[in-house]
This record gives sequence, structure tokens and C-alpha cells, in this order.
Amino acid sequence: MSTALMRPEMRGLLLGLLGVAVFSLTLPMTRLAVVDLDPVWIGLARALLAAVPAAAWLAWVGAPRPPRALLPRLAIVAGGVIVGFPTLTSVAMRHVDASHGAVVLGVLPLATALAGAWLAGERPSRGYWAFAVVGAGLVCAFALRAGGGRPQPADGLLVLAVIAAAIGYAEGARVSQRLGGPQTICWTLVYAAPLLAPVVAWLSWRHGVQARPSAWLGFAYVTLFSQLLGFFAWYKALAIGGIARVSQVQLLQTFMTLAFAAAFIGERPGMTTWAFAAAVVAVVAAQRFTGIGSVRTAPAPSDTSPPRSAAPSPATPRAPSVDPTP
Repeated sequence: MSTALMRPEMRGLLLGLLGVAVFSLTLPMTRLAVVDLDPVWIGLARALLAAVPAAAWLAWVGAPRPPRALLPRLAIVAGGVIVGFPTLTSVAMRHVDASHGAVVLGVLPLATALAGAWLAGERPSRGYWAFAVVGAGLVCAFALRAGGGRPQPADGLLVLAVIAAAIGYAEGARVSQRLGGPQTICWTLVYAAPLLAPVVAWLSWRHGVQARPSAWLGFAYVTLFSQLLGFFAWYKALAIGGIARVSQVQLLQTFMTLAFAAAFIGERPGMTTWAFAAAVVAVVAAQRFTGIGSVRTAPAPSDTSPPRSAAPSPATPRAPSVDPTP
């Protein structure tokens, strides 16, 4: 293997491309599943069932439990990519087609980079924010045109899904630097399972689980690939290649989703849809050339350390410094 392929940035981009290829089928497969199955049940049950192979994998590799200090971060990951994004997109797919959803989700790379900058304490430049506004404006224009001049509730759900996914991606990438990509998504699924189980059981009793084979095929895909295996590659990619850089691989996801929607569920996006998709992708691609500056903050002094101008007393030994950061 060449030296270039061994660089972390290049390995991150290649793994990110693999993750995006997996995720690009999520909307078309969800669209298949919601024809017969309750969308909220799909959004939660896919995580609950994915927890089974996740737990098996953790046991097989003997992965140690994450430290308690990371549990709040795993909760954020769960809220974003286990509960928020799957449930919101599943409900939205009942009302709009996958091609429409692909265009609205086209701003996800930009949102992921912004979430990463916020969580990492960085400061995007004015140009970065300008492109964010333009991208959001294009998505709003597309949604209004598709809705006959009025916003559709499904578009609001898709926007919320973008926010949830961006935060879940960025926080998951930070945790992956400590645990690794596979461990991050697997432990998140395992810890979320006890909370999801009673809700999924109630929804199963309320709505039933009778469906055609095509719906079960879509559900099986989003369970095994979208909710689990895709994150093995994606979180690893974000952790080693950088959130801002690797998130831009998602530029290809919009076009992949449009192609898969045409191939698997027979959608035929028109030229207007392709044009808006290309415009959104162009804006997000241009955003790469803007800067993000770091916000440097001075570390807080330790309570056990003496003032800088005073020497420690020889009679009293100083307590060792402890890093409180998990």
C-alpha cells in the first residue's frame, strides 16, 4: 500500500466514503419500510434490534466498558443518531419521497462541520457562515417550491433530523477518539436498548407488525447497515480524518440517494430536483475553502497549586495535578 493511503486523512476519507455509500440507501429503504410499518416503530425498533449484534460484537472482542465520564456524551450520540434522526426521517418518509428528502438532507455535511466546530471550540469564519446561510436558503426554496409555496411539516422534520444527525455525528467522532468507532456506536446501542424496549413493545402492540417482504427488506437494511455497520466506518473516519474534512464526503450522498431511489423504488426525480441538489452540493463544496479558527482559552488554575509568584512551602508537599477532562 502506498504512503499516501497510509496517511490518517486519506484513510479517513476512504472510510468516510464507505460510510456514506451505506447511508445513502437509508432514505430509499426507509421509504420501502414505512409503506406497511409504523414510522416511529421503525425509527426505534431498528436501534433496539441492532443492539443485539452490537452486544455480541462487544463480547466477542472483549471491549471494556466505557468510563462513566463518557456516558453523558454517549447519551448525546444516542439522542442524535439512535432516536432523533431515525425517527424524524421515518415519519417524514410517510409524506415526501426519498428524492425530496435527499435534497433537504444535502446540507448535512455543512451542519456536521458546524457542529464539530462548535463542540471542538472552533470559530468559523464569516465566509463559512455565509455559505451556511446560502445553503439553508436553497433548501428552504426547494421545500417551498415542492410544497406549492407553503412549508410542509415533513420538511420541518427533515431539518430537525439534520440537526440531530449533525450533533450525533460530531459528538460520536469525539467519543470515537477515546473508544474507537465500532465501540462508540455499539455501546450507545447497548445502553439505549433498555429504554427503547418498552416503547417498541407498546408500539408493536398498538400498530402491529404485519408487512410485505419489501417492507421487511427495507427495515432489515436500516437496522443492520444504517444503524450499525455504517457507523463502524463513519465514526472511525471522522475520528482519524477530522470532522470538518471527512464530513464533506457526504457531498456525494445526495446524488447517491437520488440514484438509489430511482433504482430501488422507482422514483424519477425531475430536472428541478437535480438542479437544486447540485446547487446545494456546490455551496457545501465551496464552504471547504473558508476558514475555521480555534478559540484558545487559558486553562483554569488548579485549586491545589500555589499562586504563580509564591513558592510552595517546603513543609507541605504539593498535591499531584489531576486532569479533570474525561
